[in-house]
Amino acid sequence: MKTLFIFNPFSGRNRRSPRLAAELQAFSKAHRLDAGIVFTECPGHATELARNALDAGVERIVAVGGDGTMNEIAQALVGSPAALALVPCGSGNGLALHLGLPTRARRALALLVDDTARTVSIDTGTANGHPFFNVMGLGFDAEISFRFNRLSRRGLPAYARTGLAAFLRHRPEKVTISDDHGARMTLDAFIVAVANSDQYGNNARVAPGAWVDDGLLDLVAVRPPGLLGAAALVVRLFLGTIGGSPHIWRLRAAHFVIERSAPGLIHTDGETHPAAATVTVEVRPRSLRLLVPSNCRIPSAIPLSSHPEPWKRTVFQSAR
Repeated sequence: MKTLFIFNPFSGRNRRSPRLAAELQAFSKAHRLDAGIVFTECPGHATELARNALDAGVERIVAVGGDGTMNEIAQALVGSPAALALVPCGSGNGLALHLGLPTRARRALALLVDDTARTVSIDTGTANGHPFFNVMGLGFDAEISFRFNRLSRRGLPAYARTGLAAFLRHRPEKVTISDDHGARMTLDAFIVAVANSDQYGNNARVAPGAWVDDGLLDLVAVRPPGLLGAAALVVRLFLGTIGGSPHIWRLRAAHFVIERSAPGLIHTDGETHPAAATVTVEVRPRSLRLLVPSNCRIPSAIPLSSHPEPWKRTVFQSAR
């Protein structure tokens, strides 16, 4: 199978451990893979490299980087017959953790030569035309992504420090959220996140029970929690119990419209973009092919209508 590794030398572990590139080449040689390796040079370059690879007949593209690298490559692969594989090297690796993919490079590479590995089709999303594959968001979500992307050193401790500084300055905004089933709600929101998978990364589960192949997206709106409430929410994120918080509203649908008073930032898989006051979010069911291990949590070829859902109705959910 014709394979291309797209290596982001600026992603998390790659920056600290540049020898991984040599390991990729040694792995390809040892297993006699028909594979090449190219390096990204700037934001957006991975998308260009992936499109060129598709034009050259590459059947499998391996993203060696974090969620941002994954996003750029997956943009080019949506709707194509080529499969995406992940060697997670970022600071969060949300999609990889959701799927139960190996996060150590050697184990992730081994998947490429594992006869029991399979290719599944997962949903993808767009927010005002910007593709996302894990989570998009606005409000505090986008502000902290903007700050985090400017850091020279990343990881969970840096994220926590950046988050606290941003929390003390951020102000909620009034938003009106509607879906394709007629649900409509206006509320003061600290965060509005729309998740394809169940987590942000680092096993922080923003949408417990979400599936990447159910044809739906999970919207999670966070009302202003206050400092103590925010601390409790962080704990709930890592325990997977955020749905039990009185500050949380959830909605599950294939299409959302989020209206706010003015244009502002949004993020898609952690990358920020300026956006209009109205943000339209839509799902593209099973539009990306992805290599996963045989024991991946995502079922194979289950009809959308019979996929298990933890919420029986598509309505806002909150704790009393």
